[in-house]
Amino acid sequence: MEKACGLDVHKNSVFACILDEQGKKILEKRFETLTPDLDKLRETLVEHGCGRVAMESTSIYWMPIWRVFESDFSQTLVNPYFVKQLPGRKSDQKDAAWIAECLQKDSLKSSFVADNTLQQMRLYTRQHNRLTKSRVRLEQQVDNQLQRCNIRFSNYVSNQGQNVSQRKVIKDLIAGERDPVELCAKVHGRTTNKHGKEVITAALTGFVQKADIEMLRQCMEQIELIEKQQAACLTLLEELAGEHYAKEISLLCSIPGIEKLSALCILAEIGADMSYFQKATHLVGWAGLRPRNDETSEKIRNRKILHGNKYLRQILVQTAWGASRSNKTFLGKKYNLLKKRMKPQKALIAIARKILVIIYNVLNTKQPFDPKRNFHVDEALIEEKTEKSEKNCNNADSAQSAETKTVTTSPKKQTKKQVDKEASEQKVCSVKTTSAKKAVKVEKDADCQKSKKIVDKTQAQNTQCAEKKSAVGRKKKLLADKA
Repeated sequence: MEKACGLDVHKNSVFACILDEQGKKILEKRFETLTPDLDKLRETLVEHGCGRVAMESTSIYWMPIWRVFESDFSQTLVNPYFVKQLPGRKSDQKDAAWIAECLQKDSLKSSFVADNTLQQMRLYTRQHNRLTKSRVRLEQQVDNQLQRCNIRFSNYVSNQGQNVSQRKVIKDLIAGERDPVELCAKVHGRTTNKHGKEVITAALTGFVQKADIEMLRQCMEQIELIEKQQAACLTLLEELAGEHYAKEISLLCSIPGIEKLSALCILAEIGADMSYFQKATHLVGWAGLRPRNDETSEKIRNRKILHGNKYLRQILVQTAWGASRSNKTFLGKKYNLLKKRMKPQKALIAIARKILVIIYNVLNTKQPFDPKRNFHVDEALIEEKTEKSEKNCNNADSAQSAETKTVTTSPKKQTKKQVDKEASEQKVCSVKTTSAKKAVKVEKDADCQKSKKIVDKTQAQNTQCAEKKSAVGRKKKLLADKA
């Protein structure tokens, strides 16, 4: 074993514990988190010949220590959930010693730490996400302010906040325009033709005060500032990603539901090197898209997804929404099938997981996604199946040939005999069919004659009854005449 150091990181202090090759404590000291103090900690570790360092991922306080030690030591970042100390025996010094002991015995599982370029890309993508949330909140505030003034133009347009006609109307209101007819002239003709000019002018008629105009002006200024910051983040992000991950961006854009911005966000979170994850299931678990194992007494208590990378999970769910809209792709058809036997939210998470597996395979093989091939097929299995089928066919052919050899000695004579037999059988069958047809015709003729005889009898009976009735009627008339 070699020397190891465990660090218990806090906001204002770092507790370090160094163990020698036999596992004995060499140093146990508290350091401050300022840069000169971190330099002193690095120098002390170099003096004691410590080459391995482990620390907990405590919020963002581990990041500056990681940057200072990155060039001199092999570092291990550990999830605090996996390095818990026993209750009642917890202190900062004991935590540092426990981390060092676990590191020396190779019982720590290192977390995925992105390199410098990926960390810069993460800053841009996450800032863009935060700015989008704040922009949406301000757009909702603008709509609420217009509704308070009884200007209900947002009821008749889509894409509220980003609608061009709505932006023009708001700018005219801030400039001092109050005439609804003039405001209606700024609206796009498609909206007025759809709902009518009278309805739009009525929706733009309201009661606007000075304070309302001031609130609208401040909100619009904040929205414009946020849009400028978002554009700056996107340009810097595209420049940085184009230098290092141009090929990977084109590969990810071949997957249905993923566009350039979503590809940039995905690369910023997982990178392009898939060697950090042994299988696609490890990446799925790290992202938090795998159901947890919570089972007691053979009963599953909970199947919620794990707590993983929320930024990656969010962009994957958005791409899953886009992929599920089209029924032409495999993902859209799979979503429609899953939606029949589970909730749409669970089906969407399943599609997001499938997209992440596809991303892993695309980045691992460096080949674009082929929509015709839904799953990866092992060519070795196909070859084995084809070989087995060929062997079975050969065995069947050999068995049939052996049977023919044992039964017949002269194949030519047997074929002639078979032809004569088949001809005689056909003649017999034809004779039987003709005789059967004749018998059927005779039966039909007999039936027809019987039916004719029955009809004749019924007609004779009917004529006799009619004659009797007429005779009875004549007798009654004679008697009546006599009387």
